[in-house]
Amino acid sequence: MPPRSRVTIKDVAAQAGVSVATVSKVLNQRYGVSAETFARVTAVIKDLGYEASLVAQSLRNHRTNVIGILVADIEPFSTELLKGAADAIRGTGFELVVYSAGGRTGDPHGWEQRYLTRLSGTLVDGAVLVTPAVDLEGLPGTPVVAVDPHTGRAALPTVDSDNLHGGRLATEHLLELGHRRIGLLTGREDLKSAQQRETGYRGALASAGVAVDETLVRRGDYDADVAAASARYLLSRPDRPTAIFAANDITAIAAIDAARELGLRVPEDLSVVGFDNIPESALCTPPLSTVQQPIREMGHRAVELLVRLINGTEPGETHITLGTELVVRQSTRPLTP
Repeated sequence: MPPRSRVTIKDVAAQAGVSVATVSKVLNQRYGVSAETFARVTAVIKDLGYEASLVAQSLRNHRTNVIGILVADIEPFSTELLKGAADAIRGTGFELVVYSAGGRTGDPHGWEQRYLTRLSGTLVDGAVLVTPAVDLEGLPGTPVVAVDPHTGRAALPTVDSDNLHGGRLATEHLLELGHRRIGLLTGREDLKSAQQRETGYRGALASAGVAVDETLVRRGDYDADVAAASARYLLSRPDRPTAIFAANDITAIAAIDAARELGLRVPEDLSVVGFDNIPESALCTPPLSTVQQPIREMGHRAVELLVRLINGTEPGETHITLGTELVVRQSTRPLTP
């Protein structure tokens, strides 16, 4: 069966027996249309299932009432953030469109600039960029809010969490349990928040008078396969660590799986702490101790800030850093002699 052709404004006008200009007035709720004609055109629009083109609407009104959210990929972090964004959009008169790079973010010139150029002006009124890799100023007339930007705070508005404090919390928790050989599975080296988590790890060890053993610091890259290989390396050593802090939950869960493959028990033989508190962290075996960053709230606050910028109202604070806190579950325990 051939696909149904798109209903046009001309189809509505012909069915209702009015001009295209009259249909346009009804769509834009302008004066000059009788109540009877308005009701008839509205009924035809509903009957035909006509939807105005966003591009045409933007050309007429210079607004689409659509906000774009650009993500590198759809994964646990961005999924949670999108839930918060969806909560924030209700009642604002705006809609959300999500644009994913599908993990194809290797362009040194920045995937965000390319996709923002495609969407801005005619498809969206503003955009939330999730973990952008370059320092973007946005495009003229296009408000942009960056969530967890790679470069840290920039000239454009940002929303992030206190990653430095979170890294300290995770490491201090393990230190308080008696662990001294604490491995680190790092995040992506190009991401400022990952660097801050590592700085928190190093700072907590220094404050406790524990020298950092650089051989215990291994790449995690926020990638389960990379982290699993690094964890197997650490845990196969004769002087293996008794605890691991992984820079996000996905890599922490990969470390638990690697320990299990090697015949090690978590937490009896190895304590593991993650970062993020994504839903999977509470569902894995054992449930993961982790540092919670308020990912949903980050999405919520980013959309709230962007709507204020689009509407030209006072945005208030334009660099928002949200708190992090430790969530203790069953993947950590005191070190036994």
